[in-house]
Amino acid sequence: MINRRPFGRTGLQVSERGFGAWAIGGKAFGSVAPDDALDALSRAEDLGCNFLDTAAVYGESEQLVGRFLRGRRERWILATKYSGQPGGMTALIEEQLRRLGTDRIDFHQIHWAPSAAEYTLYDELEALKKSGKIRFAGVSLKSLGEIQRVLAQPVVDGVQLPVSLLDPQPLVSALALLRARRPAVVARSALRGGFLARGYDDGTRFSDANDQRSQWTSARISELATQAAAFDFLRTGDRSRSAAALAYPLSFGEVSTLVISCKSTKQVDENFTPGSSLDAAELARIAQTQTRLALGRKGLGARIRARLGRWLRR
Repeated sequence: MINRRPFGRTGLQVSERGFGAWAIGGKAFGSVAPDDALDALSRAEDLGCNFLDTAAVYGESEQLVGRFLRGRRERWILATKYSGQPGGMTALIEEQLRRLGTDRIDFHQIHWAPSAAEYTLYDELEALKKSGKIRFAGVSLKSLGEIQRVLAQPVVDGVQLPVSLLDPQPLVSALALLRARRPAVVARSALRGGFLARGYDDGTRFSDANDQRSQWTSARISELATQAAAFDFLRTGDRSRSAAALAYPLSFGEVSTLVISCKSTKQVDENFTPGSSLDAAELARIAQTQTRLALGRKGLGARIRARLGRWLRR
């Protein structure tokens, strides 16, 4: 069964592997049959998953999640997002509650870090909390500066950010702040569009019009494939590179849960069954490789090695 971790200061306990419902929406990573999506969600639940992250802009995702949650809502911590819809956040939440078949959203996120001109969104989150329509509030973001600005807002209970072997930042630079503030931290994109999971190479092309990667240039595909191959040393007799990639974000105690997008029960079984963790030597080599590939700032490798060494000794 999947281990659980504290969801920041909220008092909630979440599965350290959560279900990312972007892919089942059918508009980002290829088409998916609804029954396959529902079966994948059910299998994740069987394995102990209790955190589910979706958004109104993820195609049919919220509708499918609403179907799935009938009769099992209390088993799940439900997260979704406001992505700047014209009607505004409060109006959107009313639509989301209907689609999701629930009376509250456990973790509602703004899908970008608001600018100073948009800070009234935080007031709106506070009002939605007081109304009981959302329990906790967060922001999905991408940079250290955004983390610093967002966590200065008292209404914010957590953040979501990319964390992968190819994306050590902004997490690593924010570790001290995250330890001090103790927000919920939702990690995403650990497989980097599948490049850390599958044998994509320079010649890979994505033909499904419903797959966002079909718009990627050959240069971008080549770069990602080359970077991902640099971590092949993580393959062992009983562990794939994919399993190592999923273990990486969870090597940081500050991470509450890692959301993983799956479109089938096979993918759930591959990604939600905990495998071997990364040891200190592997983490040190990962940091060296990230520095060599210029995936972080100069000196990043030493900082990661020191930080992870302390965490592993806890």
